[in-house]
Amino acid sequence: MVKRAPTNRAQRIADQIQRDLGELIQRELRNPQLGLVTLTDVQLTPDYAHAKVYFSVMGAEPEQAARLLNDKAGYLHSLLFKRLQIHTVPMLQFVFDPTTEKASEMDGLIREALSKQARDD
Repeated sequence: MVKRAPTNRAQRIADQIQRDLGELIQRELRNPQLGLVTLTDVQLTPDYAHAKVYFSVMGAEPEQAARLLNDKAGYLHSLLFKRLQIHTVPMLQFVFDPTTEKASEMDGLIREALSKQARDD
């Protein structure tokens, strides 16, 4: 199966969903176990029926945050339905995005290597 690049409309809708969900999560889901959630990307299916919402989290375990977000996906969907002016509001699936975690690890390794190199010189 060939993966197609998103159309401009699909990208605009994904961007709007990302902005609105970011607001809704911050305002509506006040759970200290959730930590600080940042949405990194939204991928829509071609028929707009489903959306994978990628997120990073600080102050909580990624698995726990994903579970909490997916438990509230129906509630967030209903709030999103009231905001978006489109015919089909996608069902939401939250997926942890480890990119920021990996970048932080790499940054730490680079800093460590540079400080070791400076000590050796």
